Amino acid sequence: MINSNDFFDALSDETRRRLLALLVRDDELCVCELSYALDMPQPKVSRHLAVMRESGVLSVRREGLWVYYRIHSLLPAWAYRILDQMGQGCSALAIFQADRKRLKEMPNRPVRCCA
Repeated sequence: MINSNDFFDALSDETRRRLLALLVRDDELCVCELSYALDMPQPKVSRHLAVMRESGVLSVRREGLWVYYRIHSLLPAWAYRILDQMGQGCSALAIFQADRKRLKEMPNRPVRCCA
């Protein structure tokens, strides 16, 4: 079970909120997609993803060389509701719209064989 302080600490950073907004909408994305969407270096994105993984907000799946992240399936209902509301609220903001646009336009996105 996730600790509520860890959950809200994960949401306290704008970069992590941007990552979560993408994951709420797209279900699962690899590090390269998230890095491209936010236009940030992969190590920086990976550090933010690690914080959320360690706090229990995200889960990880490896497929060959690719590492995929998604919202953890064992989050309590209250946490899912907060993430859903955050995603809806952020969708109208320019920075989140730009992230979505970059992700949609990303060339050579990895093909998932299974999820």
